[in-house]
Amino acid sequence: MQRDIFTDEHDAFREVVAGFLDREVVPHHEQWEQDGIVPREVWTAAGKIGLFGFEVPEIYGGGGTRDFRFNAIVTEEISSRNLSGLGFSLQNDVVTPYLVSLTNDEQKQRWLPGLCSGELITAIAMTEPGTGSDLQAIRTSAVRDGGDWVLNGQKTFITNGINADLVIVVARTNAGAGSRGLSLLVVERDMWGFERGRNLDKIGMHGQDTAELSFTDVRIPAANLLGEQDRGFFHLMRNLPAERLSIAIIAVTGARAAVNQTIRYVKDRRAFGSSIANFQNTKFVLAECATEVEMAQTFIDRAILLLNEQKLSATDAAMAKWWCSEMQNRVVARCLQLHGGYGYMNEYPIAKAYADARVTTIYGGTTEIMKEIVGRSLLE
Repeated sequence: MQRDIFTDEHDAFREVVAGFLDREVVPHHEQWEQDGIVPREVWTAAGKIGLFGFEVPEIYGGGGTRDFRFNAIVTEEISSRNLSGLGFSLQNDVVTPYLVSLTNDEQKQRWLPGLCSGELITAIAMTEPGTGSDLQAIRTSAVRDGGDWVLNGQKTFITNGINADLVIVVARTNAGAGSRGLSLLVVERDMWGFERGRNLDKIGMHGQDTAELSFTDVRIPAANLLGEQDRGFFHLMRNLPAERLSIAIIAVTGARAAVNQTIRYVKDRRAFGSSIANFQNTKFVLAECATEVEMAQTFIDRAILLLNEQKLSATDAAMAKWWCSEMQNRVVARCLQLHGGYGYMNEYPIAKAYADARVTTIYGGTTEIMKEIVGRSLLE
């Protein structure tokens, strides 16, 4: 189905993104998967052609436009090539909104130019060992000591955790206030007591650095408080719809790529004296998968426009996230099945797609949490 949410300007930008990825990323991504990390030079190269900071004001080096369609294009082009090592969507779709909407003028001058140029790689640290999706159970804490905050705690599963120069840390600053006692503190690379653990060994997404982080008496200047003290939970809730929509975009694009890969494969593969594309089961499976992708795409395109209008609700974002990520896993698994034994071989792209897809139902809030959000909204 033809999509109608993009203008000529968006189409031209998509060509720029596609060209960059094909030149600078695709030839090297397999090696980066083996290395477990993407070189920083890729980030600065992307920054030079304007792949970061679309909503950042132009005076700080950004695009100066709040239009999530540009974000979506970057995510779609990366996901359609299964370049899962690039943590660009985390920088653009998750961290940038915090650094635009919650920073004061001094913080903007310090952080936004580097974010846009790719010289400043960012991360956000919410999840802790044992807490999972339960933000209210966060134990990492910070106490005020003169002009500083003193931070102690641990975080895990942090995307861009090894490369990150700037980490937004969710910490408890009011021990007895529950969700009303969280704040956002910005930890910078060279702060004493900030340590990175191992680059985690994951099932998939091997090129993306995902780390454990620890904070031992890290002294953070009061000037690095992001937003209002003890209002961190509310800041998070306001920005989570964009993060969850971003994951849904990854899921739909990844599912579409799997279908396209499988169409090419079944046309070439022969069994019992015929192309397996001629088998009725092959046609039925591909028809079902393609239809699910198109139906999901329609919902996602509407959600992108709603986000631009600042009308995308937490419920709609949760619907998009859980359904599209579950759909991706379902579609990719069926496409792998059509590959037969070759689908289980890592040399075939479908195997990588299968492993990479598994996390989309987990990160950004599990399917179960998303259903809880949706169900609660229906019964209020």
